[in-house]
Amino acid sequence: MIRPYVLAEANWKAVEHTDFQIAILPWGATEAHNYHLPYATDNYEATAAAEESARKSWEAGTKVIVLPTIPFGINTGQLDVKLCMNLNPSTQYAILKDVADVLVRHKVSKLVILNSHGGNNFKTMIRELAIDFPELYVCSINWWQVGNSNDFFVEPGDHAGEMETSVIMHLHPGLVLPLSEAGDGAAKSYKLKGFKEGWVTSQRHWTKVTADTGVGDPKHSTAEKGAAFLDMTTTKISAFLNELAPLSIDELYE
Repeated sequence: MIRPYVLAEANWKAVEHTDFQIAILPWGATEAHNYHLPYATDNYEATAAAEESARKSWEAGTKVIVLPTIPFGINTGQLDVKLCMNLNPSTQYAILKDVADVLVRHKVSKLVILNSHGGNNFKTMIRELAIDFPELYVCSINWWQVGNSNDFFVEPGDHAGEMETSVIMHLHPGLVLPLSEAGDGAAKSYKLKGFKEGWVTSQRHWTKVTADTGVGDPKHSTAEKGAAFLDMTTTKISAFLNELAPLSIDELYE
């Protein structure tokens, strides 16, 4: 069944006559996720979160369109992990700028980047886009931060832990190896006080932090937890899209 809110499935007959209020750009990464999850974990999550949020919004009358997922992210700290694909931030901005140009040409005035990779950070790029395309409103959502993951998981984890494993168990169970084959996701943290207190930031050199590429123990993961968490996050994202859609840039503040 064709979903009119998914550009990859939509056709010119429908797209030509639809005035889309919001474009959603899912953005993931291609990287190792412990021993048991696929390299495209972030892409599967970003795509599912975007499409399900869009479905809920479309059914509420909001004209959203989900663009194809960008499958590579910033992985400069994982260059020594075999076939971990990297886009430099400057490359990401070049892609964003070209996407923005298309949207502006066709009078789509809002872009929501739906991010699923912790290494991606779009805040400074959004600032630059505001200079290049003042008529386009751009914001970014880290889908896994929309709600409190501790309400759903014993130990959510940071990368390929219980949360991500549960979500992929729900979305693509055939791509998840038995948990007996997963590493424990044990990870080192910075010893410096500023990092521990949260007022210093940097990137992690991944192979110095974790032996199995995971950060977080997946042992308590279940597909049921993943389904419940995804439903909660997409419901909240959909509500945000519905609230954003009718507003002009001048109406965003109170």
